[in-house]
Amino acid sequence: MLLHPTLETLRTLRLSGMAQALEEQLQMDDIDSLRFEERLALLLDREHTLRDNRRFTHRLRQAKLPLSAVIEDIDYQPQRGLDRALMTRLATGQWLRKHLNLLMTGPTGIGKTWLACALAHHACRQGHRVRYVRLPRLLQQLDVAKGDGRYIKLLGELSKIELLILDDWGLNVLTAEQCRDLLEVFDDRHQRRSTLVTSQLPVAQWHQTLSEATLADACLDRLVHNAYRLDLQGQSMRQHQGALSMSEGDAHD
Repeated sequence: MLLHPTLETLRTLRLSGMAQALEEQLQMDDIDSLRFEERLALLLDREHTLRDNRRFTHRLRQAKLPLSAVIEDIDYQPQRGLDRALMTRLATGQWLRKHLNLLMTGPTGIGKTWLACALAHHACRQGHRVRYVRLPRLLQQLDVAKGDGRYIKLLGELSKIELLILDDWGLNVLTAEQCRDLLEVFDDRHQRRSTLVTSQLPVAQWHQTLSEATLADACLDRLVHNAYRLDLQGQSMRQHQGALSMSEGDAHD
C-alpha cells in the first residue's frame, strides 16, 4: 500500500488530525497488533480532538477576553463572600442552557472581571459563543454603528452571542438614547441568551444609572428578574497581590 498518496488525500480532505495520527502509527513497532477497527478508531479520535481544539481556540479568540483566567484557579478565601455552591452550579453551564443572567457586584479590584473571564473561558470550553465588552465601549460601538449603517447588523450579532459579558456597569449615568440602545440589546436577548454584568454598584442602585425611568424599568426587568447574583466582598485583590509582591521582594533583600 502506498501511504504517501493516502496522507495527501487525508490532508486534501482537511483531515489533518487523521493524517498526523496515521504517520505516528507508522512509527509504532507494535501497531500491527491492533485490529483495523481499533486503528481506525484512533485516527477518528485524533481528528475529533483536533477539531474540538480548533473550535475552542476560535471561540476563545472571538470572546476577546482581557484576562487569562480559569475556574480551577478561583480563590475561595472566606472574606471574598464567594459562594462555592453557586460557582459549582454555574460551572455546569445549566444557567446558559436556561438563558439565565448573572449579576456580579463588588468594590473595585475585588476580581469581578477576572471571575467573569474565568466563567467565560469555561463557557467556551462547553461550546458556547462568548463575547466580552466593557459597557461604555459597547455603547460607543452602537452609536458609531448608527452613523455608518451597521446598527441593525450589530444588534443581530449581539443577539446570537450565547454569553454576553458587560463589564463596568454604572461608571456613568446613561443618556436616554443609550438607555434605548441597551434596551434593544436586552430585548433581543431576553429568555433567549445569557448576559453577565459586572458593576461596582449594588444592583439596587442600577436604576439610578439609567436617566430615563421608563427605559430603566424595561431594561432591568429583562436583566434582573431571571438572574443569579454574586456580591463579592473584602479587600482589593490588586492591593493584596501588590502587598504580596512587596513582601516577596523584601524577603529577597
